[in-house]
Amino acid sequence: MKLSPVQVLKPRTIANERGVALIVVLWVFIFLFVVAFEFSAAVREEATAAHRYSDETEGYYLALAGFQKGLYEFLNQPAARDVQKDPKRSDLFDGRWREEPLGAGSYRLRLIDESGKININRVDEETLRRVLVNLGVEEPRINVLVDSIMDWRDADDLHRPNGAENDYYRSLASSYTAKNGLLDSMEELLWIRGVTTELFFGNGADGGKEAESGPRVGLRQIFTVDSPSDRVNLRTAPAEVIHALMGIPLDKSRSFVEERNKLSEKTLADMLRLLGIGSGDAALRRFVFTNPTVVAVEAEGSTAGSDLPRRVKGVVRMGGGQQGFALLRWIDRDIGPAQR
Repeated sequence: MKLSPVQVLKPRTIANERGVALIVVLWVFIFLFVVAFEFSAAVREEATAAHRYSDETEGYYLALAGFQKGLYEFLNQPAARDVQKDPKRSDLFDGRWREEPLGAGSYRLRLIDESGKININRVDEETLRRVLVNLGVEEPRINVLVDSIMDWRDADDLHRPNGAENDYYRSLASSYTAKNGLLDSMEELLWIRGVTTELFFGNGADGGKEAESGPRVGLRQIFTVDSPSDRVNLRTAPAEVIHALMGIPLDKSRSFVEERNKLSEKTLADMLRLLGIGSGDAALRRFVFTNPTVVAVEAEGSTAGSDLPRRVKGVVRMGGGQQGFALLRWIDRDIGPAQR
């Protein structure tokens, strides 16, 4: 039987329409899949962000709890002789981190006596130069650093031979002017000519990679703007400060700190004998021996299993009589070694 042209074309047309419909359906499924994937990815990102925010918030309040604990211990510190007589009680100002659990997380804290460091606003030129030499800074760079720091602190616009004043700082790409006054924070050192992040933070000694010539102590470990004295408190001075101030090798300075912690009765004479300093030595003028009155309380909090610790820091001065204490400085998000 002979088919008409309409009968021949009709099955082909239906087949073509089915093919087009199948392609349209496939495209619709692909579109829906892409939309669903994007939506699920966005939901995961939001959930992760919410979880991180929750962990950070909990870590912040855990850090605040640690700060309050450290502040309480500072204000109610026992006498030095009581600390040494009790072998189970450690010195609050030994600079070591102490961790304690709290709720679903934990906090760790430490107390740093600011008078155990060198006051950058009071240090004289000779001492500053000696510290930089002991830290291993090269001689040409020392001249620039010493003169620039002195120029930054003084009130005039006359710069020293290797220093810097407004004419230098205004010539920089991001220009600014010299302070011509005392430093308000240690981070201000980074604005001064010759001070690099490597010199400020140090290599090896504070969690960074070691320099080719060995670990280098950072300036922020040596100096402070909050010490109430132009001398260093030998009772609490860390090994890095003793090394920088006296030129004693760092390993020997650390051994001195360990021996100092073992003394049953800490006295200035005992400290000096461990350092090999006699009663008539001129080095006596560099030290005092006293109870801390200005302390940096550093605290870090984190929830269990979290890799997002939150750190805070406050510098506290003990008041006399009924004054209690004064908060000199508060850093709501302190920078740790791994964060810089």
